[in-house]
Amino acid sequence: MDRHDVVHGHDHGHDHVHDHGHDHGAANLDRAFAIGIAINVAFVAVESYYGWRADSLALLADAGHNLGDVLGLVLAWAGAFAGRLAPDERHTYGWKRASILAAFANSLLLLVAIGSLAWAAIGRLAAPAPIAAGTVMAVAAAGIVINGVTALLFLRGSHHDLNARGAFLHMAADAAVSAGVVAAAALTVWLGWAWLDPAASLAIAFVILLGTWGLFRDSLHLMFDGVPTSIDLEAVRAELAALPGVAAVTDLHVWATGTTEVALTAHLLMPGGPPDDAFLRGAAARMRERFAIGHVTLQAATETLMTPCDGAVAAAPAIHSH
Repeated sequence: MDRHDVVHGHDHGHDHVHDHGHDHGAANLDRAFAIGIAINVAFVAVESYYGWRADSLALLADAGHNLGDVLGLVLAWAGAFAGRLAPDERHTYGWKRASILAAFANSLLLLVAIGSLAWAAIGRLAAPAPIAAGTVMAVAAAGIVINGVTALLFLRGSHHDLNARGAFLHMAADAAVSAGVVAAAALTVWLGWAWLDPAASLAIAFVILLGTWGLFRDSLHLMFDGVPTSIDLEAVRAELAALPGVAAVTDLHVWATGTTEVALTAHLLMPGGPPDDAFLRGAAARMRERFAIGHVTLQAATETLMTPCDGAVAAAPAIHSH
């Protein structure tokens, strides 16, 4: 028998519930982005004003850094919005990948900010300068509250959305920076050590780097269709191979279409004949429930019809090009 079926596994009832939750989460993130951008724009204006009044380069520099954070939030929000645009004839997956690109750009922005902070700190270590400690502590303390509240807005979404994770890390890092500035300024007043301010800045830059590197690595990995870190590919293969009637699983691919959605395609060798609808619904449900893979496409055949991309099975006479 030389028949094969290409099937999409979707449980429509389950999809309805999933989509409803996704829309609710998207609305929450929209609210978080709007509030976060608004309060941070206001804080940049306040910090710039007091930095100018106090003739504090530290506050002016931090205001510039926070302005970069606002731009990062705008970028992340734009990516999240683009990811919800409907698919069309030219972009059949829609624009979901924009959220991955936004997370990657956000990580690059953070790395540049960290580099700038470290460079300025090294310069100040060479020539420590006195600071207007009272003004610096007051404004930086306000920064802890502003950045901390903004980070909390994205905390819930950061567990399952790489883009929200980028925004959360960005604002949490800023709260840490503000806390370090307050502590350094207080110790400078107490001990009179002007070098504490740049030393604290270097320490904070290192801590931020540790968190940012993971975001950079994960978003770069997804940009090249890497298997999401939450997915155990061999476990997926074993789950598909355990389905009734499946003799082998070949040409298995799992990738992220966006920061919250995962897709799967695979060839199933089924010598006993093609599957029925119940089989497909069950396979899709197992992939969704165990691995959170929402878009499942399976090709079933009674014999190997094409060369799998993973090379796990001997090539058929006809060459399949991907």
